Formats: sequence, structure tokens, C-alpha cells
Amino acid sequence: MMALMLEGVKVIELGQNLAGPFAGEILADLGATVVKVEKPDGGDDARRWGPPVSADASAAFHAMNRNKLSVVLDLSQAEDRRKLDGLLADSDILVHNLRPGVMEKMGLGPEETTARHPRLIYCDMGAFGHLGPMKNRPGYEPLMQAFSGLISANGHPDGPAARIGASVVDLGTGMWAAIGALAALFRRGTTGKGCVVNTSLFETALLWCGFHMVTYMTGGGLPVRHGTGHPLLVPYQAFETLTGLLVIAAGNDRLFARLAQVLGHPEWGTDPRFVTNEDRSRNRAILLPMVAEIAAGTTKEDLAEKLETAGVPCAPIHTVDEVLAHPQTDALGILQKSPGIDLSLVGMPISFDGERPAYRKDAPSLGEDNARVFGTRDVGQ
Repeated sequence: MMALMLEGVKVIELGQNLAGPFAGEILADLGATVVKVEKPDGGDDARRWGPPVSADASAAFHAMNRNKLSVVLDLSQAEDRRKLDGLLADSDILVHNLRPGVMEKMGLGPEETTARHPRLIYCDMGAFGHLGPMKNRPGYEPLMQAFSGLISANGHPDGPAARIGASVVDLGTGMWAAIGALAALFRRGTTGKGCVVNTSLFETALLWCGFHMVTYMTGGGLPVRHGTGHPLLVPYQAFETLTGLLVIAAGNDRLFARLAQVLGHPEWGTDPRFVTNEDRSRNRAILLPMVAEIAAGTTKEDLAEKLETAGVPCAPIHTVDEVLAHPQTDALGILQKSPGIDLSLVGMPISFDGERPAYRKDAPSLGEDNARVFGTRDVGQ
């Protein structure tokens, strides 16, 4: 087994749902000891997101909480707050995404906690950020996609705006928290001091919307929904064929000239309306229907073969079952089998010296590590 990159690092996670648990899982997959602190009345809400695949946890919970320990603390009780503070005394990183203001009310806010534990890296994952008039508001994935402008730019031009299907805001915020924690850990190796790392769902959503924002601020106007297409690159979208959708990504002028050859219209490569990407963008209403008409008369398999031979990037739109069955997915070994239950999860999308961090331990049962961490299962005594 590969060396655990963060072996010896201790993390305390007060995480709910996605963002906090994903930050903890990244650190756990990399080898840190991550102690997940859960509330006594059912623990993390994600345990009940769908039918259970283990005694007290859904597949969604397992997907965000592998390789961790779980303890139960009732943080409304002073004794349990003291126990948490005791855990922090020899921990390296605290990750939390509790509702804004909750940690402060318990005497566990960032300033006072880092004053007591100056080596601690305190990762505070908020909703709208730690500054500004909305800093104390809670938030969730669809609210942030809406508030940040992401939903306004997503969807088909002839249909309503749409939420992005994956929880890119929650998961992205977990990634920034983990990246920030690792950067702070590196600096602590020199200074000996921890720090407070702030990130939030809104800041993550703003970053994902940043391309549209800079385009608007430089005179490009508000984003227009392009379905599978791109606001600047043409043709760069899905086209319907006799056997389904095929995405064609002619991302530069050379690739477009090759595409024109494959489609039987080499003259398009020198047509003043289409020579440059700027020309094609300006004349997309002329070009795209012509490409669509040709694509509609062939199969995605035949067209993809010709495009790949010509070196034009393309891909069919797979369903999830098709992706799982694809030999490339299998070759990467990214689907990792559970050590103890009938479950496979997508592993970390990173390898070290050719080895991917292992799925070493299933997500824990609620409070199963109280004895290991505290020496007793009755954490209230």
C-alpha cells in the first residue's frame, strides 16, 4: 500500500451533509486521522439521505465519509464542549460547516479557539462568507447557484434556466477548505502557528461564475444560455445523430478546418464567415444548423470514428450506466470496492507515483469510535 501523505495529521470534523464532510474526506483519503463529531439524535443528516446500505447510513453518507472515525458529542452540554476542546488540544486541523454563529455561541469561535490552541488550523466554511451584511445567513446548494448567477447561465436557450446537476458549490467549497488547510499546514511547519481559513458556498459559486462575470464586465453582456454549447467557441456542443447525441469540440481554427473536411465541406475552412472562431461565433446561427443537418443523417459511432481519425475532439453523451461500464473507467481503477459492504465508490481523482489513495475503511456507524477516542462510550459522563 502507498504511503499515506498526511499520516500523523489529526483532523476534527464538525461536518453536515456535503461541504464539511467532503473536506474531511479529502484529508482522510490522504491519510489524516479524521474524527467526525456528530450530534446524538441521528448524527449527520446525510445518514438518512436515501435507504440505508449499512446499519445506520445511506450510500450518500458513505460517499462523503469513508476513512473516518465517528464520535457523538452533545455540544449543548458544557461537558461535551470541554471534551471537544480537549480533542482540539492535540489536533492539527478543525473543519466545520455548522450554521453561522453556532460555534461562537458555544465558545468555539475562531478567535477564541485559536487563542487557546495557537497551532490549530481552524477551517470555517460558511454560507455567504465571514464578512458583509449576509454573513449570518444559512445557505444550501440550489440557493447559492441561484444567488450567484450560475442558474441564470445554465440551461437550454429555448427553455427555463436550470440548476447544474452536480453539487458543484458544496463539493467545491470542501475542496477549497482542504486546499486552504494544507497550505496553512505547510506554513505552520515554518512558523509554528496555525491560522483561521475562511471559505464559503457563495465565494465558491462566485468563482464558478467568474468567467461569465469577467465577460460581462468587459462589455460582453449578460450570459446567454447555450445548452450544451459554449458562449465563445463554435462549434463546441452536442449534435443529434441517428443514434444519439455527440459532442463536437472544434476548439480552434485548425480543428474547425479538419471538421469541415470530415463533414464534406472543406470550403467552410476558407469561408469568410467561418475562418476564425470570432467569425464563427458571429455567424453561429448560420453555421450550427448546417452542422446539425449533416450530423442528423449519420450515426454517432460513424461520425465519431471519422472525427477521431481526423483528430477532432468528440464524445458521446453517456448515461451513468454507460460510464460505469466503459473500459476507460475500469482501466483507471477509480471505482473502489468497500472493505466491508456491497458498495463501490468513486475514489480520489489523484494518484501518487501511480497509486490512488485507498478506500481503507467504510464510513463509521454513529459514535462507533467513542471508546477509542474518549475511553468510554458514555460521552455524557
